[in-house]
Amino acid sequence: MKVTYKTCCGVDVHKSFLVATIITTTGGIQPSYQKKRFSTFNNSILEFKHWLLENDCHDVCMESTGKYWVPVFNLLEDEINVTIANPKWVKAVKGNKDDTKDSKWIGDLFRLGLVKGRYIPCKKIRILREYTRYRYKLVSCRSSEKNRYQNALTVCNVALDSVVSDIFGKSSTSIIDYLLEQTDNSINHEEIASKLLRRLKSKEDAVIESIEGYQMTDPQKYRMRLVRAHMDYITAEINDVDREIEKLISSDPDYENAIQFLMTIPGVKRDSAITIISEIGIDMSQFCSSKRLCCWAGLVPGSNESGGKKKSVRITRAGVYLKPALVQCAHAAVKSEKSPYYKKKYESLMKRRGKKRAIVAIARMILTAIYQMLSTGEAWNPSDLYKIDMPEALLEKQKAKAIKQAMKLLQREGLYPPLEPIAS
Repeated sequence: MKVTYKTCCGVDVHKSFLVATIITTTGGIQPSYQKKRFSTFNNSILEFKHWLLENDCHDVCMESTGKYWVPVFNLLEDEINVTIANPKWVKAVKGNKDDTKDSKWIGDLFRLGLVKGRYIPCKKIRILREYTRYRYKLVSCRSSEKNRYQNALTVCNVALDSVVSDIFGKSSTSIIDYLLEQTDNSINHEEIASKLLRRLKSKEDAVIESIEGYQMTDPQKYRMRLVRAHMDYITAEINDVDREIEKLISSDPDYENAIQFLMTIPGVKRDSAITIISEIGIDMSQFCSSKRLCCWAGLVPGSNESGGKKKSVRITRAGVYLKPALVQCAHAAVKSEKSPYYKKKYESLMKRRGKKRAIVAIARMILTAIYQMLSTGEAWNPSDLYKIDMPEALLEKQKAKAIKQAMKLLQREGLYPPLEPIAS
């Protein structure tokens, strides 16, 4: 096999130490090996870096073991080309492996160009990504607390969620606060009616009926107050994270311009655009094509065929944070009446492939559009947009033209009688 890197290094990273093997190919295929072990403390990592430079090794490959590779990458990235490999592609055979053999195996694969590197964005994008992912976790945690709060109401025989559209709205919150303050399980109908706002006033009887006879003990009230306080705390944390995210974006005009650019796509709002930029960055040269980007995001069907039989071809599990954001944008895009491009596409796909596959297909279309926009700087303008957003008069004209051309074709083939000229 052809040697891609004459001098390279394979690294097996762990929490407290790393094992490195420098592989040097001088003459033939058979290389020479230098093995050494280092601690993962900063001084030791700098010694490892100095050892690499002494041996004229500027290409390093290591597997992405948890977060243990990050400190090593941070100290090496300025002077050394570091390739982060998926552990699935560099895993050694069981029964014949240890730390030293693993580093040698990674180096051998990398030397022959058999390891594909993961996409690692620049440091600014990595910091922004940390904030957006943390925000995603906070929002998920708040949703869990909301479900817990609503379940507590159900257990206490409060069916308010069957009447109101938002159990956490102003009217609902006032009513629940009133119930928590009561020493017994009785209610004053006039007090409840005074807490209803706007359209909910017309549902006064239904609201009172939904909470009449509720059963709420003091321990249950205390638990609900704890859940409410935790929800408020998480909301405050989300607001703080949002402010920090805006600071990071405002520090670089390119990020703000890219976000505003992506917001021209139907269904993509500011929060979604920030999440997308934090995951893929603004430099699309990292991906050789839009197909590669969609594959990296987990929006491409898998390939699993053996013996002429095709097995499951579901989309992969990649894009844990990017894929949900794109699917959310797709759901918003297919409901847009102002820009019905994706809506028409979705309706066409849904008839043949079902709702879920159609939504994933729309998400992939959006990501493909994002790739082209960030690569070329062109505004969102699909090549077949005119077929969907065409004015009614022009649409009728196009139909008449298509019918006329079809009739001429049938006449030439002798499948349709020629039209007789009208007598004057």
